[in-house]
Amino acid sequence: MFKFIENGSVTSVAGIKASGIHAGIKRKRKDLALIVSDEPCNVAGTFTLNKVKAAPLLVSQELISKGGKVRAILVNSGNANACTGDRGLSDALESQKYCSEKLGIDQSEVVISSTGVIGQYMPMHIIKTGINSIVGLLNYTDGIKAAKAIMTTDLVEKSFAVKVQLTTGEVTIGGIAKGSGMIMPNMATMLSFMTTDAEIETNFLKKLLLNSVNNSFNKISVDGDTSTNDMVVLMANGVSKIKVEENTENEELFFEALQAISIELAKMIVVDGEGATKLIEIAITGCNNDDDANTIARSISNSPLVKTAIYGSDANWGRILSAAGKSGVDFDPSLVEIKFDDMVILGKNYEHEFDEEEATAILSKKEIKISINLNAGSGSSTWWTCDFTENYIKINATYRS
Repeated sequence: MFKFIENGSVTSVAGIKASGIHAGIKRKRKDLALIVSDEPCNVAGTFTLNKVKAAPLLVSQELISKGGKVRAILVNSGNANACTGDRGLSDALESQKYCSEKLGIDQSEVVISSTGVIGQYMPMHIIKTGINSIVGLLNYTDGIKAAKAIMTTDLVEKSFAVKVQLTTGEVTIGGIAKGSGMIMPNMATMLSFMTTDAEIETNFLKKLLLNSVNNSFNKISVDGDTSTNDMVVLMANGVSKIKVEENTENEELFFEALQAISIELAKMIVVDGEGATKLIEIAITGCNNDDDANTIARSISNSPLVKTAIYGSDANWGRILSAAGKSGVDFDPSLVEIKFDDMVILGKNYEHEFDEEEATAILSKKEIKISINLNAGSGSSTWWTCDFTENYIKINATYRS
């Protein structure tokens, strides 16, 4: 069993300090975050599948792949340090080293991450000055400030924590995330950093995180674009002395909570999608297998025609069926049934007698569930997306200004 903590964050976890400040990379908003554990942590991470990868991501991906302990996560927003060549890699390593020295730990114990504009060199004097300041501000209550500092076009910070009752005692999981645009599964321009005081072996931690990410962050889409900097990192410091081991009841209980906090963070990213006004749940059932369901859900979630129709509260079921059809999955269109919430919009054999006003009322809500049953098997998948509005174009047309 688990319960969400009011105003929870990474610092809801025992032994975790954090802060977030305005260092000067951005004009006004906070732009530098630091999360530090009192004790060395086992760590797991998932990273963008984009061929173009930012320098800090390459550094952290290699660090985490070695399976060593870490103590800190340094994150800046406002500058992605992507497509910056050898200088960008040198800057990433320099910021990692400088942070480790100020914290009095090894360089290999610092995960680094960046988000922001691609193709600009890091202002290293600002980064170093910011590190000097933020190290002295670390405390056990400022996880929300860290969440604010990793935002780019986000309108709200994304932060949660849960208490998890295991068979052997209580542990905590905390997490923060950022993301608003350039969002598509296999990571997106999104970052998430999670902490727990549970004691979990590294390889098992990696398995737990990957399974959780595949059911949460990898099932969201704002605009179908993957990014250069995306990562999800989970640190386990073991301060609670309570073990989570494979093939135990504790594994089930811990994973349920980890997945719940991951889904909530992922859904917040969609809700905060650039220009978005509606959260759309795409629930696919009746497929030959889960992979087919996942493919169809992705196709519908990424369809600009579907997303603009939802924005306009237009019950255009043809766009949904067409998006499923272009997915590449083999199915019989005449067997497909579509619902908006509990209202049947399309029945078998293309029956579509429904009340347009009632359908419009459903689509005018802030949260909408679209259910698509292919009536071909037991495969299923659920994704989350948002509508497309004029503001998405405005935000991205002037992103660098």
